[in-house]
Amino acid sequence: MIKHVLIGLLTFAATTAFTPLGSITPAYAVDNIEPDPTVDLTSVRSKIDAKDYAGALAELRDLAETDQQADVYNLLGFTLRKTGDFDTALTYYDKALQLEPDHKGAHEYLGELYVETGKMDKAQEQLASLTKLCPAGCEELDDLRNFIASK
Repeated sequence: MIKHVLIGLLTFAATTAFTPLGSITPAYAVDNIEPDPTVDLTSVRSKIDAKDYAGALAELRDLAETDQQADVYNLLGFTLRKTGDFDTALTYYDKALQLEPDHKGAHEYLGELYVETGKMDKAQEQLASLTKLCPAGCEELDDLRNFIASK
């Protein structure tokens, strides 16, 4: 067994010893980056609460460069929607749901975007998704239901 381990180590050393350092590049795949639970969105949420969408957007764009996670993308979508950039907001909501398909906030806000853009059938799809995610009810489900009813 030791013989096989030594052969494996020697093979690895031989193949990597002659690899030029310039040819070693890290692999970056946004979808493979693990969410960082240490991302603090307190400042962003405060800006959103104060309706400082431009300030929140600037901070979120910086965060998105280093912290690709559903919450960041969801809030990017929200701030863009609030500034009237519905197409880009849709892109970020979709990205949030790709990373975390059961993200209740992204389903709610995406449903609201569809209501605002007159796509009530798609808003109802998001409502159906939230109904499945929250069989006992949840804030996001109630908020989207109320948003749809208000239009």
